Amino acid sequence: MTQATQPAKGIMMTEAALKHVLELRNQHGKDLCLRVGVKGGGCSGMSYTMDFEDPANIRPEDQVFDYDGFKVVSDPKSMLYIYGLVLDYSNALIGGGFKFINPNATQTCGCGTSFSA
Repeated sequence: MTQATQPAKGIMMTEAALKHVLELRNQHGKDLCLRVGVKGGGCSGMSYTMDFEDPANIRPEDQVFDYDGFKVVSDPKSMLYIYGLVLDYSNALIGGGFKFINPNATQTCGCGTSFSA
């Protein structure tokens, strides 16, 4: 894992994850934020969700984390399970992609996108 970038709270991103997310956003050709959250289901009970969203959809109750103008957003219910999450990215041929390092997870699944807390 590479070093997480600031802000050191809520949802943190490594430089590799931030770089890759910004590349993906640029492919969309418009200003988007990243919404990170959880939903019920998956191998271990909860699954991570992550998708681009129009900043106009940010709700007053959402927590917003700014990375030099790029916003990462999460709803309050999800933050109960992912506060302190580090989002990492690897371009390795085997096992590459986004990685969720969640200090609140008591069990994780081999798929890497499912956990229990």
